[in-house]
Amino acid sequence: MELQTLILFSATVIPLVCTPGPDILFISSQGISGGSSAVWKANLGIISGYIMHAILAALGLAAIVAAYPLLFNIIKWLGVAYVSYLAIKMMLSAMKPGKLLMLKPTSPNAIIGKGFLTSFLNPKGLLVYFAILPNFIHSTEQIAIQSMILSATLIALCIVIYGAIGMIFAAMYKKDNYSDKRRRVTDGVAGGMLTLAAIGLAAS
Repeated sequence: MELQTLILFSATVIPLVCTPGPDILFISSQGISGGSSAVWKANLGIISGYIMHAILAALGLAAIVAAYPLLFNIIKWLGVAYVSYLAIKMMLSAMKPGKLLMLKPTSPNAIIGKGFLTSFLNPKGLLVYFAILPNFIHSTEQIAIQSMILSATLIALCIVIYGAIGMIFAAMYKKDNYSDKRRRVTDGVAGGMLTLAAIGLAAS
């Protein structure tokens, strides 16, 4: 695959990656409530969701989802429901003083799992593979290899961009100075972010 094609593909998907959505807002909420460690665990979960999208797209399921609006809507509203659930938990935590009830999982696997569900239940990921990626594949070359290279490029861009955004919000987190007042503020901000993510996903 030519370098020029990869550059053009990157230029096309970077604005999409940078557009605030459930994935970015989830990572941001984890950063502001759990610090850098939570950011990279959330990032790992989200990237795992994208890898699964790539696998499903390779199997042709992206085309099936695009062809059947009902299936697309089922996936979409499952995503809305899940992100809304996370937002409600955060907001309820922010309203309860005296206890560290912040939505911060006790194990790395819990954050990774939430990140995976956040990205996997976002149907826009499948449509990126269905509507954008094929435009950069040349029929004269091995399609499978081209698809893997483009998918790897997209995933690498997501790792870097999401990681950078998450670390910006993680800078607001100070574990050694984490009073109950600060907990409630960060929970409220994180819950607000996830609420915006749910609204954006529902309206998309």
